Parts: sequence; structure tokens; C-alpha cells
Amino acid sequence: MHLILIRHGQSQWNLENRFTGWKDISLTDTGIEEAKFSGEQLLKCGISIDTFYTSLLERATHTADIIADVIGFNKKNIKYEWKLNERHYGALQGLNKSETALKYGEEQVQIWRRSFDISPPLLSNDDERHPKFNNKFKDISNLPLGESLKNVIERLMPFWEDYFEKIKNNQGNHLIVAHSNSLRAIIKILDKLSEKEIVSVNIPTGVPLVYKFDLDFKIIEKKYLIDEETLRKKQEIVANQGKVK
Repeated sequence: MHLILIRHGQSQWNLENRFTGWKDISLTDTGIEEAKFSGEQLLKCGISIDTFYTSLLERATHTADIIADVIGFNKKNIKYEWKLNERHYGALQGLNKSETALKYGEEQVQIWRRSFDISPPLLSNDDERHPKFNNKFKDISNLPLGESLKNVIERLMPFWEDYFEKIKNNQGNHLIVAHSNSLRAIIKILDKLSEKEIVSVNIPTGVPLVYKFDLDFKIIEKKYLIDEETLRKKQEIVANQGKVK
């Protein structure tokens, strides 16, 4: 069995180095090409997809649609799950990361970006960025006003436990297209990482990460479908986003 995790292609706010969170932002031309690359890598490796999940956010759903077109997956069979949404960045949403680092210091921004259990400053209930003002989320109770990675894991876990049980009974190839922090949450669970270890995990946009499992559902291989040098450069870009420019 294979589980493939893909962070959406580059979005406009990725390009502008902004905290995106639950804001719906479109893909850039680069992001569209990254999505195509992800699909082409799956084809190149001969990985056909049996189940396909993504979040409710536009940058992920657009990436999923592009990948589906490339690999010939019926888009009617894509499943949408809000628990795969990006971490909500609270009052940081929309702010430039480098400008925020200049104002509050790189160390504080690193804590907000990568710490396990420290939330960003929370939104107020009347803030126009509150997810209740987006009709897409009207059926979700307990909408977040700002989340730590720990919070993301807590809201993801009910979905994850049910999902993993289902794919264990369907030993094909399973794809999730989501976001930096929802995927970091999954990686922490799969790799049994400590709170300290997950801090240094940086996930590049538009690159398939493939987990291969044995018959006892133990991980026997984990690899990105890209060359090591390009992967390193893309991960460095992610790591450096919170630094003063």
C-alpha cells in the first residue's frame, strides 16, 4: 500500500510570503506547473490512485483537479474534508512573514510558524477574517480563531483514524492533497515524531511524498518524487520564509 501526500502548488500568498491559513487564494502559474509535475511524477512511477482526498480550500482543490486531469482520475470521486484545511493563523492571516519578523523578531515568528503547541494571536469574533463569514464553512461547528499544530492534530485525528482504517482495508494507493501544517500533522503521526522533531519538518509545494507500507502497515519506504538537490532548495525556501529580508 502507498500513501501519497502532496502540498498544494504555490499560491499567490506563498509567492507574496504571507500567512495564508483559511483564506482562499488562487494558484500562481508556478503553482499550476507544480501541480502538473506532481501528477506527472505519479504517472512516471506507475502509481495509480484508488482514493483521493483534499481540503476545502481553493489552492488545494485546484491542485487536486489538475493532478486528477493528469493521472486520469475521475474528479467526481475526489473527497473533500475540512479537517485537512491548513492551520488557521488567526490574527497573522494575511500578514507578510518577513515584515512580521522585522516587527516582532525572527524568533517570535519561528515560534508562531513552527512550535507545536503555541497558537498565533487569535482573531476577534467580529474580525472580517473570521471563518464564519465564509459560507463554505457554514456547517462546521467550533470554527478556529487561530491554531497551533497541536490544535490541528486534535481536529484532524477523528478523520485520520477513520481514514487510515479504511485504507488498510483497501490496499491500493491513496492520495491526500492538503497544506503545510495539515500534512505536518499527518507526518508527525506516521513518523512518530516528537514535538521537538516536527519543528524542523518543512514541506515544499507541489512535490509528492510517498509512503510505502508492508502487509502489517509498517512504513518500509518514504521518499519525495524529486531529486535531492531540488528538494533541498525547495525546503530551504520554506524554512527561510520567516526571516527578515
